[in-house]
Amino acid sequence: MSIDPVTSILIVGGGAAGWLSAGIIAARYGKSMAITLIESSDIATIGVGEGSWPSLRNTLRDMGIAETDFFRECDASFKQGVKFNHWKTGEQQDFYYHPFSLPVGFIERNMAEHWLREPQGSSFADAVCAQEKLCENNLAPRTRDTPEYKSHVNYGYHLDAGKFIRFLREHCKSKLGVQHVLGTINQVKQNANGIASIETTEGQQLSADLFIDCSGLKSLLLGETLGARFIDKSDELFIDSAVAVQVPYASEDTPILPYTLASAQTAGWIWEIGLYSRKGIGHVYSSRHMSEDEATHVLQDYVGKDFAGLSPRKLEIPCGYRECFWLKNCVAIGMSAGFIEPLEASALVMVELAANYIRDQLPQHKSVLPIVAKRFNELQTYRWQRIVEFLKLHYVLSQRNTRFWIDNREPHTIPESLRESLALWRYHVPYKKDFLHKEEVFPSASYQYILYGMGFAPELHHYGPADEPAMFARRLAENEKIKNHLSSILPDTRSLLKAMRGS
Repeated sequence: MSIDPVTSILIVGGGAAGWLSAGIIAARYGKSMAITLIESSDIATIGVGEGSWPSLRNTLRDMGIAETDFFRECDASFKQGVKFNHWKTGEQQDFYYHPFSLPVGFIERNMAEHWLREPQGSSFADAVCAQEKLCENNLAPRTRDTPEYKSHVNYGYHLDAGKFIRFLREHCKSKLGVQHVLGTINQVKQNANGIASIETTEGQQLSADLFIDCSGLKSLLLGETLGARFIDKSDELFIDSAVAVQVPYASEDTPILPYTLASAQTAGWIWEIGLYSRKGIGHVYSSRHMSEDEATHVLQDYVGKDFAGLSPRKLEIPCGYRECFWLKNCVAIGMSAGFIEPLEASALVMVELAANYIRDQLPQHKSVLPIVAKRFNELQTYRWQRIVEFLKLHYVLSQRNTRFWIDNREPHTIPESLRESLALWRYHVPYKKDFLHKEEVFPSASYQYILYGMGFAPELHHYGPADEPAMFARRLAENEKIKNHLSSILPDTRSLLKAMRGS
């Protein structure tokens, strides 16, 4: 049998997608795989602030990155979930949380089923999880002496995207052996296997066994060269634009929010992400329902007097993904594969998931590349579909009555599988067997947090064995003890971050 192994990878495009992919793959293969990344020197990163999922902790650890260095170099802070303000009715006290920790007892029992029978005046998240209370009090997810990447409750990160890219670039080059090339691509050559080589205006010619397209929205290799079609989902998710600013803290003692704040507006919502040294604030909106000037005024009203002197950046947010993500010897990761609005911060995790798959399933022989590509495409399509549906769920449950929110509830804008699930959940509480795919992006607990945070009220007529109410009461009492204990030992977020930085 002829030996024709995959021994070289060329990543086209830097950014978070390119350097995360490089680091994830290089950390596994070392010198046995020649990994090169080419990027242009004149592409700026917006750096308004970005949120991650808890998965990034494992990714950074596996790449050999010290978490303390990451916090210091990337202006990073903790993220324990998302607080949704004014999504249900728009009233002042209207809020709920999607925390990163599972409900207490979730592995053994469907706690939501029992809470729906006896809410006892508390929110679902607060009744079954400690994180709502911790977040409301701006407490960190761990103490000062907790080992790196460990915690008392689950967490991800808020980070400065620009600093994160520079940090990853240096680590990949100095620690993981990734070759870095600066150049502007002016020609892509093809052959029967897909991409043969790329040429730059500087006269460089680069080839590889596998090409990873991280060229952003341009999708230079997969989209422009190989013709993978973009599937537009803007008829389901209306958000297509944003204006964003970097806002300094009022003082060095201003609290740092350990969660992403998402505040619903007339035609979209505003994110607020607390980094260590500043905040990233952006208004995402539907251009079909609001002009850029109107959106900027909404952002200005939200930021207040600190808006003076700031320079808002306008961002275009395409909504959709490619019909396939791996074609011949080219696979797209990041925005070249797809992009949708930043609600629930799925951008970085989709990079991690795609790069992890390539790392784990990279074939030993080129002849099986089509098989791996086929399975990758099926999996990624499923993931993108689930993300679109999960984000849409946030909108269809709202009672807000402006045109944007009303249009979001129109049945023809709701994916068919989500309509089916909502019909089922009218008489059923989602749990493990509702989501049987091994590669689910969002677990059933996430659906519970959104459904019951938004006030979704199913009609239930039976609740399981007779002893389960007693079990539920014990679990609620257990959660109260956890909340009280953690509230007594966990430090304020800013004070912990300050101590970690040695300042």
